[in-house]
Amino acid sequence: MRDLLWVAFMLAAPVLAQQYDIVLANGRVMDPESNLDGVRNVGIRGGKIGAVSESALQGRVVVDVRGLVVTAGFIDLHSHGQTPENYGFKARDGVTTALELEVGVNPVSAWYGARESRALINFGATSGHIPARMAVMHDSGQFLPRDAAVTNTATPEQVRQILELVRQGLDAGALGIGLGIAYVPKTSRAEILELFQLAAERRVPIYVHMRNAGPLEPGAIDALQEVLADGAATGAAVHIVHITSMGLRETPVLMTMIQGAQRRGLDVTTEAYPYTAAMTDLSSAVFDTGWQEHLGGISYGDLQWALTGERLNADTFVRYRKQGGMVVIHSIPEEIVRLAVGRPLVMIASDGVLENGKGHPRGAGTFARVLGRYVREQHAIELMDALRKMSLMPAQRLGIQSKGRLQVGADADITVFDAARVIDRATFDNPAQYSDGIPYVLVNGAFVVQNSELQGQATPGRGLRR
Repeated sequence: MRDLLWVAFMLAAPVLAQQYDIVLANGRVMDPESNLDGVRNVGIRGGKIGAVSESALQGRVVVDVRGLVVTAGFIDLHSHGQTPENYGFKARDGVTTALELEVGVNPVSAWYGARESRALINFGATSGHIPARMAVMHDSGQFLPRDAAVTNTATPEQVRQILELVRQGLDAGALGIGLGIAYVPKTSRAEILELFQLAAERRVPIYVHMRNAGPLEPGAIDALQEVLADGAATGAAVHIVHITSMGLRETPVLMTMIQGAQRRGLDVTTEAYPYTAAMTDLSSAVFDTGWQEHLGGISYGDLQWALTGERLNADTFVRYRKQGGMVVIHSIPEEIVRLAVGRPLVMIASDGVLENGKGHPRGAGTFARVLGRYVREQHAIELMDALRKMSLMPAQRLGIQSKGRLQVGADADITVFDAARVIDRATFDNPAQYSDGIPYVLVNGAFVVQNSELQGQATPGRGLRR
């Protein structure tokens, strides 16, 4: 009898082992690292992917996702919107991790603490040079500097204090160093080099908004030469943010430079968003005298006040610049956007932020736009390559093995979408519109989007730290 019971237990063990919390059944599973593209069943247990199987799996919750793509959740390396409002739009766009890496934050510990156990999706940030410089120089700006940190050159003692704040942020687990040179134009090249040296010492990437944009010298080419030289001199890993809005029609030259640097051993990467307009604060240094030429020969009418949607003129430019606020900059040629989306070296990142429903459509629709417009409609890029740019490549840039992959053992950050109908709905006139065709999104094994409905009370997001 005892032997019979043992045999019965052993026969039942495989069945018991396949009891998952959630099973996503019969979906088209796509994993850009292994190039898996086939119908599989995905078992999730304890916030991790426990099985990717051709055989049926048992689970407490089984969702039939037949005809839908099941893939790793999208990782947005450049997401300024770090609020519940923004996290909701990100989730509906398939994003499971949104990171503030360009501007960064300071103090770092307090920023993470404010979000722990309260976030819909995963979050994280760099130790930011901009907020450190603003604090030391007593700038009156909020998110971006607008006076002392813009117009004054730091003293040697101030530089020491700025670097110490950045170090403290790294000690607190920040994901790297955030650097926006264009917003602090009085920052010396020596100070920038010191930041690169710090990144190299700590073995973290430095995420850079370059010093200049556009074709007018000193412009984007000069600016890229500066950071590539600093990367080569120090050995720091470098990530260039929003290459299209910096390069404009010079973007092909910039990509050639980055490819050449990669071939010669430099650790340098870049990103772009799939829109023909940028956005930043009108009170920032970007709009100092000469901005029209540096932004590719645009004028007042190419600026759109985000709060009202109106196009600016000379009078409203002066008035709104004094008060400060976000302005959309219609400056990027469509052919440049299409080129960047299609190039293998360019990741997808939104640079997005919405506040009370106002802002830029990239805050809500970046990833669905790539899948709908550039994969399905324009055939500018193959589906697997697009997924690679939105999940695996960002995870590799971060050095995180547990994300960006649809594989056993990875975190159960999963996006499920309909390749035949996924599309962005956000527009420049009405940016606060959810994307369509993404019915399920899971973060750490919990649904944050289910049956195309946002699960607004869910808080499975976790802070990513180094």
